[in-house]
Amino acid sequence: MRVIKEIAHPSCKITLFAWNNRYIIKVERGFFEQTFKLNEYDLNHEQEVVQLVDEEFVSQCIARFEQMAASLAQAQHRIA
Repeated sequence: MRVIKEIAHPSCKITLFAWNNRYIIKVERGFFEQTFKLNEYDLNHEQEVVQLVDEEFVSQCIARFEQMAASLAQAQHRIA
């Protein structure tokens, strides 16, 4: 697996990979992570995967992290 780029962001860690004819976007925040896989052939060049990770994409990921945390907290509350 080859790291294409790490994108600096104050709220999460974003790493872009190339692996097995795919591009992988990995977004991490705390104990949670989201992974997006794209076929290499769906893009014209590596720079396009970098362009996908715009501020709107990251904002949606952060909102999803908040949903994930709420889901986990609710599940833990049900077993307590």
